[in-house]
Amino acid sequence: MLNRLHDVLRLRTSPPIFFGSAGVIIAFVLVTIVFTDPLDAAVTVASDWLYTNLGWFYILGLTLFLVFLICIALGRFGRVRLGPDGEAPEHSGPAWFAMLFAAGIGSILMFWGVAEPISHFGDPPRGPSLGVEPESTGAAADAMNFTFYHFTLHTWAIFTLPALCFAYFIHKRNLPPRVSSIFQPILGERIHGPIGRFIDIVSIVGTVFGVAVSLGLGALQINSGINRVLGIPESAVWQLVIIGVVGGVAMISVALGLDRGIKVLSNVNIWMAVAMLVFILLTGSTLFVLRGTLEALGSYLMNLPELALWNDAFADSGWQADWTVFYWAWTISWSPFVGIFISRISKGRTIREFVFGVLLVPAGFSVLWFGVFGLSAFDIELNRGGGLVESVVEQEDIPGALFAFLEYYPASTFVSVIAIVLVVVFFITSVDSAALVTDTMANGHEDFNPLGQRIFWAVAIAVVTATLLVFSGSGGLEALEKIIVLVGLPFFVMGYFQMYAVYRALREDAGELPPMRTRTWKKVLPPEEYERRQDEDEHDTSEVVVEPEAVDEPPVLRDPYVDRERVTGPPGTLSARTGSAKRSGRRSKGSDPSPRPEPRDREDTE
Repeated sequence: MLNRLHDVLRLRTSPPIFFGSAGVIIAFVLVTIVFTDPLDAAVTVASDWLYTNLGWFYILGLTLFLVFLICIALGRFGRVRLGPDGEAPEHSGPAWFAMLFAAGIGSILMFWGVAEPISHFGDPPRGPSLGVEPESTGAAADAMNFTFYHFTLHTWAIFTLPALCFAYFIHKRNLPPRVSSIFQPILGERIHGPIGRFIDIVSIVGTVFGVAVSLGLGALQINSGINRVLGIPESAVWQLVIIGVVGGVAMISVALGLDRGIKVLSNVNIWMAVAMLVFILLTGSTLFVLRGTLEALGSYLMNLPELALWNDAFADSGWQADWTVFYWAWTISWSPFVGIFISRISKGRTIREFVFGVLLVPAGFSVLWFGVFGLSAFDIELNRGGGLVESVVEQEDIPGALFAFLEYYPASTFVSVIAIVLVVVFFITSVDSAALVTDTMANGHEDFNPLGQRIFWAVAIAVVTATLLVFSGSGGLEALEKIIVLVGLPFFVMGYFQMYAVYRALREDAGELPPMRTRTWKKVLPPEEYERRQDEDEHDTSEVVVEPEAVDEPPVLRDPYVDRERVTGPPGTLSARTGSAKRSGRRSKGSDPSPRPEPRDREDTE
């Protein structure tokens, strides 16, 4: 039946995966609208239980992902190229970074650039456990520690792990661009069966929900911005209008494709973001911001081991559930889409280049971004009269934090309009990238597909976003947090299997290295003991020496990837014993003047 419906609609996809994913999404929308209160109560109970009992699992899992990535990049597999051996990268470094930034974390930076540091400054994460006073210099230092923790190495580890797996299995083993392909070393041909289809359906649904949460946060922020600039009220109606506009423009970008749509928007947006960053830096307390950013980076690096495993076990204030666990669950839920997108634009790079590029370059920009915006916000609170803590922390206006911040700078109205445009474009690139990649996951290939399929996923993201914001039964941001922490759980479980699968595949494809060999040495005795044993008949001193003496020559390391047929020279000659070419020029009298073929390396007889 699914096949007939597929043909009637003139689709070109995998019917079980496409209709299974679409069915789950449609069912969620209908159940949420019809059974709003019972569903909200059930989701609240489930999310509260997860926060209480499995928050540590999210914290530990992500730290293990980061450690694994660093080890795999520094090890011998770091030289493996993600694609045919010798193939150059498809995109230049700057274009590669721009697409990474826009599709991965650009929208997050715009939303949390001011809100995150100022929230922790006014309500210190470790205030109850360490006695950190709100709005103090200690609170500022701790706020930057947690901000960097949330948005640098750990966040990008969430994207890098699936991206590495996708890049290897898609470009190296030429498997379909699906999450199930990562499990091929474990499942074999069953990736095309029910288990593989179930994995892909869960991944597609999770991706749609993850991007929907991101779009929902964007709608709240855009609504807050136009409220301050144009006086338009913050309401569900205007949020629906914003979602419709963003979704509509995203459909146009999807229709244009990667090179004409997403790539162009990404490049334009990154330069606009850099311009805003420079503007804030130059028109604010420049020296204070630069010194504070450098100091905050050092503090973060020093405290990273503690932060990476901190679980708020003693104070048990609930802060970590509302912030860290929510971040990790939200980010990992849309990691399949970002992972496939990153792998698609990273063909031809080595694993070492890929891992450190995806981890360090965007993380470095995040340090600069949050350093400039965070330290500038602290400067406003400490030296310029304040007001942000009251707005963001006490009044809980997190979506409006950026625009409240911009009021302290020249041409605030104009800059706020630019900020709104930036937020809109960042969310457009996120939605169109997600629609493109989600369609690819459903199809199992990257060739031509009907435009309607790609547009369907963009519409699905917009509809789920509207449902979560308007019909969930909770406040907008609260509803998004409850749903996403549940959606992220299966992705964390899959992360452990992803690490095993890619490591197993690398060992299978690269082969095992032989054990290290060294030359053998004779036993050494002190001179006086050696002389005594020479005078005694019961001791054999033929294998004993006074000075260290090797039994054999050191092994010669050869390139294991070069398979050569080796021919030796005439028996007894130097070239026969060493495999080297015979020197020409000097000849003994009576020697044959005719040229002889140059002998090649000798065969390794071991």
